[in-house]
Amino acid sequence: MGLTFKKIIPWGRSYEEYIAMLGLSGSDLSRRILGCGDGPAAFNADLTRRGGTVTSIDPLYALRGSQIQCLINETYESVLAQMYRNQSDYLWDTIGSVEELGSLRMSAMEKFLSDYDSGKAEDRYIAGGLPLLQFDNNSFDIALCSHFLFLYSSCLSEEFHLMALMQMLRVSNEVRVFPLINFDGRKSPYLGFVLSALKRYGYAFEIRKVSYEFQKGGNEMLVIRRT
Repeated sequence: MGLTFKKIIPWGRSYEEYIAMLGLSGSDLSRRILGCGDGPAAFNADLTRRGGTVTSIDPLYALRGSQIQCLINETYESVLAQMYRNQSDYLWDTIGSVEELGSLRMSAMEKFLSDYDSGKAEDRYIAGGLPLLQFDNNSFDIALCSHFLFLYSSCLSEEFHLMALMQMLRVSNEVRVFPLINFDGRKSPYLGFVLSALKRYGYAFEIRKVSYEFQKGGNEMLVIRRT
């Protein structure tokens, strides 16, 4: 059956997971990066601490840190309860248990929260989001999207997906999206539609296998470049 959510939830992943999920090299991390739908992930905080240049955009950032903390607390128990019921849909070699998963996720989200106020002041966390982006053309070198597009196919339309990707390509030279499956472990029903549109519009793209796989079958990302 898979996890079920009626809306987008605040659930953050670690810097190391971003590296593995999106195949980010050292040279990638030195580029101007936009994270779309980053939510309470630790990627921005950790990359900034390492000297990188990254901007994250999410509607969540319209809230105060204390409000985000409350949402995380409300979400946490619900997500773990669903994870217990759906453990067979996941690989437990790197992350050993649901309890360890909860600890890993909470650690990443606490790192985000500790960075949030300073990041907001530095315009690293911007309230807004897909499918429309308020940035100028070519503002970034690479735009990333983790666990939003395709995963939430039950909440977002195919038109939303295509418009979002077009916007990401407008503001950056390269787009990477992970994963390409939805919560039940099947390929998103919108993937074929999106790939056909990208081909029609003349974009270069590939589906690339990555080293990261936690949800079974979730080991591919979509890479799109402007030609």
